[in-house]
Amino acid sequence: MSASRHPVRAREDTTPDSNVVQLGRLMLSRAAELGNAMADLLCQEIDAYRDGTVVTNDDVRQSCVANLTFVFDSLAGDADVDVSPAERTGTIRALAGVPLPAVMTAYRIGFRFIWEQTLAAARASGMPTESILDATARVFLAQDTFTQAMASAYRQQLTTQILELEEERSALVEALLSRRITDQHSLWEAADLLRLPTSGPYVVVAAELPAIGKLGLPTIESKLSARDIRSAWRLLPELQVGIVHLRGRDSAETLGILVEVLRQSATARVGISQPYHELAETSDALRCARLAVTGKSPGDSLVAVFDDAPLAVAAVSAPEVMAKIRSSVLGRLDGLPSEERVTLLDTFQAWLSAGGSANQAAATIFCHPNTVRHRLRRIEELTGRLLSRPTDLAELCLALEVQRRLP
Repeated sequence: MSASRHPVRAREDTTPDSNVVQLGRLMLSRAAELGNAMADLLCQEIDAYRDGTVVTNDDVRQSCVANLTFVFDSLAGDADVDVSPAERTGTIRALAGVPLPAVMTAYRIGFRFIWEQTLAAARASGMPTESILDATARVFLAQDTFTQAMASAYRQQLTTQILELEEERSALVEALLSRRITDQHSLWEAADLLRLPTSGPYVVVAAELPAIGKLGLPTIESKLSARDIRSAWRLLPELQVGIVHLRGRDSAETLGILVEVLRQSATARVGISQPYHELAETSDALRCARLAVTGKSPGDSLVAVFDDAPLAVAAVSAPEVMAKIRSSVLGRLDGLPSEERVTLLDTFQAWLSAGGSANQAAATIFCHPNTVRHRLRRIEELTGRLLSRPTDLAELCLALEVQRRLP
């Protein structure tokens, strides 16, 4: 790191007090001695410094001497003093994992020590009260400048570490999505780094991007974390993809909470895979989440949960082919008025759900059984398929599924 220099003056428009300058030079001559004493004090008071494992005693001493030199330089009249030692301290403490409050506490204790020693020397030399007040102002300003430089460097390094960690987590998510991690030990390590439990159930969430580089689910990880749901995310060229753990005994309840949060956050279509239990299955779950994105969401919701029924999978697995099949089978219905077309298809769906019973279907959609039979015959006429012929019925069922699920 290149040296950073900051002006430190108690009063901008006055000539430095000769008594204060002399005091600064005196204290500079004692910087090494006082630095050792201050380091001993900090190692007693600060837990992170005590045993020398997180931060070595030698590093603490070097930092203390640098702090003392900075303050005493400012007293000696150096209006352009070097704050790079403070920046170095902030960077090193962030790398060592020392919490910033602990470092700030060390600075508070250290500067109190500096001022006590400086005040004792000033009184011993018979310095006038006016000069002591000037020295006090300079020490406080030096403390503020040095502490700000340290804290700024600490936060900058912490931001860098967070970004690097997020890049590593993102790469791990991609490795799971592409099935590049398969052995159990590596999967456990990946779960640990992603801050996910090592066993499921999980789901994969895939969200379309409203624009290139723009997230479909902004700040989603923190929103889920606030609901005690852990997740890890990766931005792909066309999708934002996440691995979400369904916590607790009732995974269905957690899935419901997940859907609720996604609906509140989504700015584009979102698909959720079926639950799965091993991280090795993540790649398969991504395929299902993609299919759910491709399909038609229920109602006005942007969020769709994958239905792993065979017909549902077939309907969305090859959208272009399925669209042609739908057009081939149901094409003549497209020429009907919208209300009539919807009525016929809803009746057909009710008849299927009733296991082929016109009576039960009629009870479901509140009409006479003969009305159901009439509408079914109308569908047979328009499609050229007979409901009594298994192959024709299968084609109608697939075409209806495509109609329901593809945009």
